[in-house]
Amino acid sequence: MQHRGTDLILAKKLLLEGKLVAIPTETVYGLAANGLDEIAVAGIFSAKNRPAFDPLILHVASIEQAQSLCTEWPEMAEKLARAFWPGPLTLILPKSDLVPDLTTSGQPTVGLRMPNNHLTLELLIQLPFPLAAPSANPFGYVSPTNAQHVADQLGDSIDYILDDGACSVGIESTIVAIANGIPQVLRLGGLSLERIEAVLKVPVLERLNQNSNPQAPGQLDQHYSPRCQLIALSTMQAADIDPSVSIIYFSKQKAQRGSDYYLSDSGDINESASNLFSILRRLDKDNQKLAYFEWAPNEGLGRAINDRLQRAAF
Repeated sequence: MQHRGTDLILAKKLLLEGKLVAIPTETVYGLAANGLDEIAVAGIFSAKNRPAFDPLILHVASIEQAQSLCTEWPEMAEKLARAFWPGPLTLILPKSDLVPDLTTSGQPTVGLRMPNNHLTLELLIQLPFPLAAPSANPFGYVSPTNAQHVADQLGDSIDYILDDGACSVGIESTIVAIANGIPQVLRLGGLSLERIEAVLKVPVLERLNQNSNPQAPGQLDQHYSPRCQLIALSTMQAADIDPSVSIIYFSKQKAQRGSDYYLSDSGDINESASNLFSILRRLDKDNQKLAYFEWAPNEGLGRAINDRLQRAAF
């Protein structure tokens, strides 16, 4: 069997059989299976070595499908879905009985998202169920932003990789929970808080860390980590760092030494977000044991970049 390609017919066949298929999204590549089948979902946890307390997100083809998977669809959810789906936004809402407890790690809520990728959206339209799809990497490691990353890490555990090149956003979805009319961000991601607040016209609360019983993915202190040790550059001046030790800069302008890395040619925030995980993987590929990093500007998507760097360096 061809292990990787753009064969939607094969991907659909495998998923209908309860198998695992890696899917492209605009954020990162996901490890997908039938989100309503406990046996298929158990395969995701096993392949990733993911702890059962860390819930999965269901990927849907339409707002109507999302509504069928939850018991409440408040006005705020409608506004956000209409504004940002398909796109890098996950909504946390009370789950319906259709959703197995394993998918939500026993939580009474479920994460729902419509990804903005033409291949995966077409696949979702053809399937009679949503796809549970956490990032297609071993638990705790750097998320994959192209098909080769998936093949390098989980190739032997996946029946097929649907390949659509590099992810355009490159950082996971923003997760928003809506309870009692109050929006809360549980994970910073590819959609900025400013854009969410502009649609809702109310402040959004932040609740980003919840280690003992996370309500959403990405709330653990340590996550998205390369094997290379990461240290924030603010703890030491760059001039004092040994020339053989790498520094990850936000833009190319500061990266003057041969050992330096950078997230963007011009300091563009969107380009930096899309390159972040690839740079973290390069550290390991280049056998780096220690690297320093420069914080991104702490606004918009820069806050999501800094969130990932902080968890990777924990």
